[in-house]
Amino acid sequence: MGAMGEMRATPGTGRVTGNWWALALRALAAILLGILALSQPGITLRALLVLFGVYAMADGIFAVVAAIRGIREREPWGWMMFEGIVGIIAGAIALFAPQIGALALVWLVAGWALATGVLEIAAAVKLRKIMKGEWMLLLAGVLSIIFALIIASRPGLGMLALVFWIGAYAIIYGVMTMVLAFEVRRWTKDHEAPARA
Repeated sequence: MGAMGEMRATPGTGRVTGNWWALALRALAAILLGILALSQPGITLRALLVLFGVYAMADGIFAVVAAIRGIREREPWGWMMFEGIVGIIAGAIALFAPQIGALALVWLVAGWALATGVLEIAAAVKLRKIMKGEWMLLLAGVLSIIFALIIASRPGLGMLALVFWIGAYAIIYGVMTMVLAFEVRRWTKDHEAPARA
């Protein structure tokens, strides 16, 4: 790997390694969203909007917090901030525009997932320089893009199918992100002592 001093100098490391708890919370939120969606096959459009809106907004807020930390540590923060803003906007639309229909929800979710996937792949490429386990983030990004393409290619998707795809995606994504969070936590603990020495 190299010396800890070299790792600390790598752009973008602090916002990832210092925010493992934010990754864990994002993962937990995704898993809860998935469980709620799959356990309610007869869920109404409004209820699904609320579920997605709360998740996307929470996910966006965590990303913005990580970006602000990156600003303070003088690290690259633009991509993380952009991802956070996208999530907050998507969540706000879902929560405060209840009049949108199922078709609009499909495009909203697809757009959010596509943006998230691209940004996660970019983050994985940077993370690859400092630790193992970055493939989980890369896989999560690819999963997000595939999910976006699947639902975008079926604009007439029925509510039941939409709920299933959102639920399945959220659980798989959440599990992968949780594994990454604990991998980051382990890496951080392993390198805290050498950093203080």
